[in-house]
Amino acid sequence: MTTTTAAIRLTQYASGGGCACKVPPGELDKVLGDLPMSRAGGDLLVGVDAGDDGAAVRIEGGRALIATADFFTPVVDDAYDWGRIAATNALSDVYAMGGTPVVGVNLLCWPRDRIPFELAAEVLRGGAEVCRAAGSFLAGGHSIDDPEPKYGVAVTGLADPERLLRNDAGVAGVPLTLTKPLGLGVLNNRHKATGEIFGEAIEVMTTLNREASQAALGAGVVCATDVTGFGLLGHLLKLCRASGVSAEIDARAVPYVEGAREALAAGFVPGGSRRNLDWVRPHLASTVSDDELVLLADAQTSGGLLIAGEVPGHPVIGRLVPKADALISVA
Repeated sequence: MTTTTAAIRLTQYASGGGCACKVPPGELDKVLGDLPMSRAGGDLLVGVDAGDDGAAVRIEGGRALIATADFFTPVVDDAYDWGRIAATNALSDVYAMGGTPVVGVNLLCWPRDRIPFELAAEVLRGGAEVCRAAGSFLAGGHSIDDPEPKYGVAVTGLADPERLLRNDAGVAGVPLTLTKPLGLGVLNNRHKATGEIFGEAIEVMTTLNREASQAALGAGVVCATDVTGFGLLGHLLKLCRASGVSAEIDARAVPYVEGAREALAAGFVPGGSRRNLDWVRPHLASTVSDDELVLLADAQTSGGLLIAGEVPGHPVIGRLVPKADALISVA
């Protein structure tokens, strides 16, 4: 853990940070539920119905096209690292659907009169290097002059339409596997407030979910999601609702990034994490402390996959069970 000496701290130009800036899930559900053209049917294999990570459309050649977009305000002060994190996070939506990213386009909002545009070039360089490592093209995009910096990527990928990873395909009796540790939200919030740099958190946020997705497909998994702005509990709730099941979580089995509990104890909790817990609480039965629940609801940026199935090398943190009064039980 070190402290940044950068002359310009990008996180200070944003009201929030990373995926903690998402619109609260309850509000989003109400808006999306009224959209008439976005529900699955015909060649639209996956729409907004189940809260999946991207849209999937059947195309010629026996393939499915996956489309998604993700962007957010700075989660770290280093421009290059922010670009890498944002691109990794955007690509994750394709991996979470069981797909392979093919091409992305940049989405850049930049306050030209407040932050040198040379730093925007570093953000774009970080995004380009991650897409190159993923084997995906990154070609062009769109930029606007904006009071608050934001960056991300709109990604198009391909998948086998018969082997998609979906929110609505979970069945009772299968284990739940988590492929990255939690705690990124509280650590990013501490970084924004203090300038402390958390190397493990940056490494986690810049690790592609490609291998985890491939391992899930290889194990015959059909249900998965990634864990980002709605936290583990929020994304699990969406999965349980879509699949018509409940889930049991063993809080002791959930891994955390080093320093996450200390950041929580020091009060560095994003507002998005507390909103996530408020949204999930009516559907929750728990015997653990509220502090533990806050971490389980912590708004992640570029988190791992939550897989309904066992994937070697990653911890099993619970299981899906027949639907009960509480959609999620934590002990």
